[in-house]
Amino acid sequence: MEKAKTSRLNLIPQIGLITAIAYGVGSVIGSGIFKKPGLMAAQLGSPILLIIVWLVTGLMTLFGALSIAEIASIFPRSGGLYIYFTECYNRLTGYLYGWAVFIVIQTGSIASIAYVFSDSLGYFFNFFRLPASWEAIALHIPYLGVITPFMFFGLKLCTIGLVLFLTFVNYLAVSLGGAVQVIFTALKIGAILAIVVFAFLFGGGSFDNFTTSSLPLKAGDGSMFLAFIVAMSGAFWVYDGWINVTYSAGEIKNPKKNLPRTLFYSALIYISIYLLINLAYIYIIPVPEMAHKYVAAEESGQAYLVATDVAGSFWGKWGGAIIAIAISVSTFGTVNGTIMLSARVYFAMAREGLFPRRIGEVHPRFRTPARSLFIQGIWTSLLVLSGTFDQLTDMLIFVSWIFYALGALGVIVLRKKMPDAPRTYRVWGYPVLPIVFIIFSLVFLGFTLYSDITSYAQGKTPLINSLMGVVLVAAGIPGYLYWNWKNKKRARASSKIT
Repeated sequence: MEKAKTSRLNLIPQIGLITAIAYGVGSVIGSGIFKKPGLMAAQLGSPILLIIVWLVTGLMTLFGALSIAEIASIFPRSGGLYIYFTECYNRLTGYLYGWAVFIVIQTGSIASIAYVFSDSLGYFFNFFRLPASWEAIALHIPYLGVITPFMFFGLKLCTIGLVLFLTFVNYLAVSLGGAVQVIFTALKIGAILAIVVFAFLFGGGSFDNFTTSSLPLKAGDGSMFLAFIVAMSGAFWVYDGWINVTYSAGEIKNPKKNLPRTLFYSALIYISIYLLINLAYIYIIPVPEMAHKYVAAEESGQAYLVATDVAGSFWGKWGGAIIAIAISVSTFGTVNGTIMLSARVYFAMAREGLFPRRIGEVHPRFRTPARSLFIQGIWTSLLVLSGTFDQLTDMLIFVSWIFYALGALGVIVLRKKMPDAPRTYRVWGYPVLPIVFIIFSLVFLGFTLYSDITSYAQGKTPLINSLMGVVLVAAGIPGYLYWNWKNKKRARASSKIT
């Protein structure tokens, strides 16, 4: 009887607009803004191009968010794109998105960001490591990578500890996870704005840096346009996570109005933050210097953080420690938000019979999708141990943009399919804005595929990441066939009883 009651419980709308925006912003701003600018400087060599990349990718992200906001206003249910694809296209499309989210897109993202959190703590102390004979144990999986469970074991245990701790926090209460999100999103925004203000007031930089350019150091054999596209890929990785807040639509108060507002206001905030911090970076360090430092660090096997040099210009020897703290604060909030929001996708799939049904249960006391949270935490922890999450997420970036394009196309599909459906928000400039986003996505996908094929042909990569991403998603089809068969079997058994 208790199990039956639990399965009938629903998630409660208890997330207000401010908390929703904190999730929207906090799920986007992580460690990338501290790490990617050096690489992008080496790829472009121009401060103007660097700012244009951030601006263009920001605008495209905004276009995507505004497009999805219209669909969100029609289907304010937990599950995000899984729900939208099921309604716009069919159950298979929705399932494949949900499968990709579970197998790598979000779990791999959680693993990657949590790993950066632990790595930033490594600035202050060294994690223990197992003997070399243990670290050398590896399992080679064709086309997917090498599993090294005992490599950097102390760092991995810290990462898993963070994942499980924040999973438990979000298991206890949506309000508790929301409070954590608001606090850490405010802290990370405050830290970034402090860097910007101190850079322009006390950093001793120069506005001449905005006109100082050089030849790109990592443009490869392609044209400048291809280098621009590759740099955009890095920026899109930093902007990724903008869709996550739609996963929890069923728990947002007045979602038909507040979810579109959340997508819009969140986009304005993180786009502004990214532009400001990059202006501060360039003001302190000329782009050619950023590029040379990045390449030198890469050749020596070290990581180069522009933010550390910038902070050092006004905080001196404490700059590195402060940036390490800023990264840990930023990634802590991002992991918390991603854990909370992503679990709603598998919860929605289970409710519709496309995942184990018990994962769709709501905790009777805490009113959280407890089983969905814990299955996500367990799989994420296994990805951390495997050490393959970075390779897997690289493969799924290409697929993510296929789904984003399908999401924008869904606006047009639903205008034809459900013209009379109540819409509390209609995308501005329809159909131009969604079409621009779709065309841009297709161009970006085309050049990404071309770049991956070129890298593979030149021996720079062991496989074509884009195509392997498609294969990983297609690997979920047997699961869809199984759940479909099981649903039909259950329906036949039910009809015999009645």
